[in-house]
Amino acid sequence: MMLHAQHMPGQPGTPSLVFLHGFSGDCHEWQPVGEQFHGCSRLYIDLPGHGGSAAIPVDGFADVIRLLRATLISYNILKFWLVGYSLGGRVAMMAACQGIPGLCGLVVEGGHPGLQNEQARAERRLSDGRWAERFRHEPLTEVFHDWYQQPVFASLTAQQRQALTALRS
Repeated sequence: MMLHAQHMPGQPGTPSLVFLHGFSGDCHEWQPVGEQFHGCSRLYIDLPGHGGSAAIPVDGFADVIRLLRATLISYNILKFWLVGYSLGGRVAMMAACQGIPGLCGLVVEGGHPGLQNEQARAERRLSDGRWAERFRHEPLTEVFHDWYQQPVFASLTAQQRQALTALRS
């Protein structure tokens, strides 16, 4: 099994750029950035649970990395950079930690390797569980409205929050 992706060929012999979107995004998220690198081969991936990979089940990051490797092999991508935002950044960091073959480097935007103490991790798991319940059972417009009120999004204007809520809903 492999992940849904869109491939844009580039000059042979150069490492590919592999783009990994954030939570609730899809393979289109990075395309305006990727188009600036038209000389490079680019692969825009839909992570499990998103876009064209929405129905692909996973049980943790190890499964995601396994699917990522299978997808890269299916496109004959042997040397590449991973470019990830938020969730995609976490996937990229995990791939690097696992020593995924052919990885030249990472570009991570808004990603973090994880919480350092058990209490913070336990609190995050509880919070994530509450968000997951809301995403499963409440109207997406309401959930994303509240999602973008979190402190991590404090730099967004009201207009930007509204636009993101509309895009994700």
